[in-house]
Amino acid sequence: MIRHFYLVNLTMGRQFPFSPSIILQALIVVTISCCSINVVEGVIGVNWGRQTSHRLIPSMVVDLLLQNDIRHLKVFSVSDNVLEAFAGGDIAITVTLPNEALKDVMSAEAAEHWLDQRIRRHQVKNINISYVHVGSQPFSTFYHTDTYNNAVDTLKFIQEAIYTSGYENVVATTAHFTDVLKPGIMKPSEADFRPDLKEKMVEFVSVLNSSNAPFVMDIFPIYFVAEHKWDFEFCFLDNKSNFSIEDNGHVYTNVFEFVYDSFVTAITKAGAPNVRVMVGQIGWPTDGYPGANVTNAERFFREFIPFVKSTKGTPLRPGISIDVYIHSLVDENRGRINVGAFQRHWGVYLSNGEPKYKIDFSGAHRDIYPSTAKGIVFMPKRWCVFKGDKRNLTKVENQVRRACAQADCTSVFPGGSCSQLTFDQNVSYAFNRYFQMKSQYSTNESTCNFEDLATVVTEDPSVGTCKFPVEILAAERAETDGLMKRGGAGDRLQGFFGSAIVLPLLSIILFRVI
Repeated sequence: MIRHFYLVNLTMGRQFPFSPSIILQALIVVTISCCSINVVEGVIGVNWGRQTSHRLIPSMVVDLLLQNDIRHLKVFSVSDNVLEAFAGGDIAITVTLPNEALKDVMSAEAAEHWLDQRIRRHQVKNINISYVHVGSQPFSTFYHTDTYNNAVDTLKFIQEAIYTSGYENVVATTAHFTDVLKPGIMKPSEADFRPDLKEKMVEFVSVLNSSNAPFVMDIFPIYFVAEHKWDFEFCFLDNKSNFSIEDNGHVYTNVFEFVYDSFVTAITKAGAPNVRVMVGQIGWPTDGYPGANVTNAERFFREFIPFVKSTKGTPLRPGISIDVYIHSLVDENRGRINVGAFQRHWGVYLSNGEPKYKIDFSGAHRDIYPSTAKGIVFMPKRWCVFKGDKRNLTKVENQVRRACAQADCTSVFPGGSCSQLTFDQNVSYAFNRYFQMKSQYSTNESTCNFEDLATVVTEDPSVGTCKFPVEILAAERAETDGLMKRGGAGDRLQGFFGSAIVLPLLSIILFRVI
């Protein structure tokens, strides 16, 4: 299939100097491609975010992907040590130009320089970079306080540099969240882009259409259904309720097909009915929110992945393949949580490389857990717990505040796996998360003291669904300093340690009935 074929770049108003022979060859290939009736099954890839205090090293992730026959990966920062682990392999990598860096790539020269430093330097090492996402949900107001209106201009410069400088098999596009659609859509046929974005999105879609690049949508079913106050069963492809939506003879029984066709409608109204649509992020959180659990995550993917592999398509685009990237590979205990605690719990895997639920990436309906990461070494089986001294609750409050300002305490939120703990168990959970985050040891402090409120035990204090984790040995330092920001469900900011949730967390822990 020809992905890049420019005769005239309509969006930039300039003609590219292709020779007649090249044009003839391209026309022949396009003709052959158009006449083919064979539809290739959709790609199943994954996103890999690295904002964890103790994380898998890149070589472990390469091995984990190969064990599970996953050949497509998206990363959110172009780190040398990450990409170099994929040298010589056949895993196709998608890299991201962060929103905050868009302003620095506003000329042909800047685009050429970025591609040279971030793409070509790695391609010469036989690293297969196939996609560049120019920004991440740059127009979303759901996750961001800022929007990035220069995203379309940057995309144009990146695309021009790709085509004029010989970056073969590299496609540039941009991922968008569902809130670029106008609010209140009740049928796909009603869909359109938000009025305040319509002109910009028409321009954006035109750029994609002229370059044969896909439109990338990010969707999280649990959000969309809750926002519309629809039956929760509409999240799942095996919808067990009677809730469905009829639209011009098409019947929608699940939110994925509804949203996919809504984007198809909006893109068609923008003047480009044939632009391909792929999914840059789709996932199901497993903690920190009602309905966010491993049972529902397993159920969602049990039907969704076979659907993608079936090439069934959607009511508006039947019989097509849909490329999908699952969000995400692992949990991120230092991810941003401005929207909710569940943002740290998107992983198919815990951050230690243990699978959380059964999922068959092949789509063959096998009842299996994915392979576990190899080479993991855990810290000693020791936990830090509250001694039970409640004579000075102000001191307890201050120490819980200190613990949860750095460690991840999101599982105690309503709907979370630890939301039913007692007062003492809540405080113990906070103290242990800090103790483990610090690798149970620090040369600068006693990591399990908290002004003599805590002690180390060797008996696992886990309760029911609430697991008090023991961390793995940290082989790499988390990228909280100097990391280029990015958007999306797992959005992270450099230096962010979760302070935004400390006050609601304290109300949960300290004012629960003792």
